[in-house]
Amino acid sequence: MKVPFSWLKDYVDIDCSAQALQDKLFSCGFEVEELLYLGKDVTGVYVGEITDIQKHPDADKLQVCRVYFGEEIGTVQICTAADNVFVGAKVPAALNGATVLHDGQVMKIKNGKLRGVASNGMMCSGEELGINDDFYPGAEIYGILILDKDTPVGEDVRKVVGLDDYVFDIAVTANRPDCQCVLGIAREVAAVLRKPLKMPSFTYTMSEAKGEERNMKVRVEDTALCPRYIGHAVTDIKIGKSPAWMRRRLALCGIRSISNIVDITNFVLLEMGQPMHSFDMDTLSGREIVVRRAADGEKITTLDGKEFTLNHENLVICDGSKPVALAGIMGGLNSEITENTGRVFFESAKFARDNVRRTSRALGQSSDSSARYERGVDAYTTEFGMARALHLVEELGCGTVTNVHIDCNHAETKGKEMTASIAKINSLLGIEVPVRTVTDILKSLHFEVTLDKDGDTMSVIVPPYREDVDGWPDLAEEVIRMYGYDNIAPTFLEKASVTAGGLNEEQKRMNRFKDVLRLQGFSESMNYSFFSPKSFDLFGLPADAPERKAVKIVNPLGEDLSVLRTFLAPSMLDNVVRNLRRGNENGKLFEVANVYIPRELPLKEQPAEKKTLCLGAWGDCDFFDVKGAIEAVGDAFGVKFAFRRAQKPFLHPGVTAEILLGEKIVGYLGELDLRLAAELAVERKVYLAEFDYETASRKFTDATKYQGLPRFPAVRRDLALLADENVPCGDIVATVVHACRAVKDVQLFDVYRGGQVPAGKKSMAFTLTFEPEASAEKALSPEAVDGFVRKILGNLKHNLGVEIRM
Repeated sequence: MKVPFSWLKDYVDIDCSAQALQDKLFSCGFEVEELLYLGKDVTGVYVGEITDIQKHPDADKLQVCRVYFGEEIGTVQICTAADNVFVGAKVPAALNGATVLHDGQVMKIKNGKLRGVASNGMMCSGEELGINDDFYPGAEIYGILILDKDTPVGEDVRKVVGLDDYVFDIAVTANRPDCQCVLGIAREVAAVLRKPLKMPSFTYTMSEAKGEERNMKVRVEDTALCPRYIGHAVTDIKIGKSPAWMRRRLALCGIRSISNIVDITNFVLLEMGQPMHSFDMDTLSGREIVVRRAADGEKITTLDGKEFTLNHENLVICDGSKPVALAGIMGGLNSEITENTGRVFFESAKFARDNVRRTSRALGQSSDSSARYERGVDAYTTEFGMARALHLVEELGCGTVTNVHIDCNHAETKGKEMTASIAKINSLLGIEVPVRTVTDILKSLHFEVTLDKDGDTMSVIVPPYREDVDGWPDLAEEVIRMYGYDNIAPTFLEKASVTAGGLNEEQKRMNRFKDVLRLQGFSESMNYSFFSPKSFDLFGLPADAPERKAVKIVNPLGEDLSVLRTFLAPSMLDNVVRNLRRGNENGKLFEVANVYIPRELPLKEQPAEKKTLCLGAWGDCDFFDVKGAIEAVGDAFGVKFAFRRAQKPFLHPGVTAEILLGEKIVGYLGELDLRLAAELAVERKVYLAEFDYETASRKFTDATKYQGLPRFPAVRRDLALLADENVPCGDIVATVVHACRAVKDVQLFDVYRGGQVPAGKKSMAFTLTFEPEASAEKALSPEAVDGFVRKILGNLKHNLGVEIRM
């Protein structure tokens, strides 16, 4: 919300600087996002009077001017190519060291020479001052800006053309739509400065209608979408330019002047916060206004020339035969104000904010009016907005206000009545605000307050434009924001106590868990707790798969986020595909999040939440990188994971494994199935893993254990084993480890299938590392290691049918 400092001064006698007012607004709950000084880019520019003009001796198009700036600066010689200057003209001139605007950029002026003649400054156009005709007449002409003949020489030009002003860009919270206007902010300024508020004039004189305007009718068919509609006829319209003060106010808020009638509606929007519209009455067929829902397929062309096809959800303003405006958004081209307009019908209405928002979003059409309606307009402002517009018509002399005034759904705009205890307010605030201070603050905010005889109970009538105030806690908020939040003494809640703070043990464990994954090259990702039900079919899950038993969201953001996640793989795959499509050819991601498992459907109790880990890797990595990350987690927390061949409908049948902790399956990992990869147009190999963190973490050991270095060297032996194709590597490793306590490590380093290996068999080469017990008194002898190997081979032969390859 942009609010000019000079405009605020019309309503409040402000006796502090703009910077001080910025701080005071912040203290009462209004953040000034930016305080913009309009003249910050224009410095060192003063009013001068041209006293002499001579032709340049060496340039036909240049003139050498003598410019007088008063006694302090004196006379300065300036060369110019402009042909609209003359002796006696008052002009803005930038002197040595000044700054002006050139093509939107700040330019510094320096003394120099033009064709050998000294030029000690530059006379300025309106463009170089950053202004247009709405700021100062003649600012848009091609040439030097000629100032009024009565302008004093030597004056800083910013004061002359209206640049010596500030504009507050204020962030107004959603609960204060009454402050989405200059008058609303002025009310707050008056209260915080303890100054009276000077209200604008709402008076006007009505004349007897004599023409067809007497037959105007208004009918509201949907009062839920239009709770109030006020219309008023104005005749004898004289279309022309608005006065300079109004054009400048509009320009300060970013609105270009169009014509006096249109400018009045825009002015009321900015000043009062009431969107208004003016119809050319002679274009309204049937002398009738009908507020109704649009018919499906009905069309309208708005003032900006865009055509829209409407439906039953859109509210429109119609005449006797056609739509003439999109309610709350923009008028129709067929009823616009033109230079030939002779009669006008003003509209001031309250439209349902949700309907305006939906229509604006659906059609992709927005305006200053729709933005205001979306925040909410009260019926009180609707009435006074019309009165203000009619006063301005009379003040500007651009029409005759008739007695044709139509108010549909009129209801007395009284504020809410409530009682409140000052003791309860103070109890909520935790401080003692004096009774007189409480009542004075509320009165300064235009609450009507009557204090009962007990000196504590207040009868309060809320201003009708303050729809956000519902009870005494809201009154407490009004009191403290004006009394000052810095007056609140810090206190503990009743049962609070001082704690050491920091992270609890579970949070520390989770951070450590994530650090392990980061050390493996994975980056953390975060996703919504919802996904699309289409994921079940995309992943090829059977109809009875437990993952399909998902909780549906009642009011989802969309179908793609309409069910709670029962597994994390779809979200992770979305991340991978999104990265690949944006050119990230390699990556590793992890997510730790809850999955939601309903005990029964429909829900009768909250679903169980299970913390789960999901890994995603693609590009220059393989199955064993993901497997290694899981093993690194086990090593860090003192648990041993095992892996067993498995099948998943969305993973490659030959590159998929279950993750086991003891005998319990706690997860899976594998390569993305080729069918799914083709469907998603993924050309790189993708690996996914999912892991039940909650179950596995119960076995985690957080304590760090230390052990001494071995006293004797380890012994390594390589074994080439012949095994059936269906014997997994993990089973061989497990059998070796269980067969001999001296085995500390088993590493597979080669797999061979070829002519020397029988069909249905594979050759697997392992390195076994043997270490003596910590209590051993001597190193392992070759004979002892041979004995271990014989024992291992015997177990492999007996349990798995695996033999030494000869």
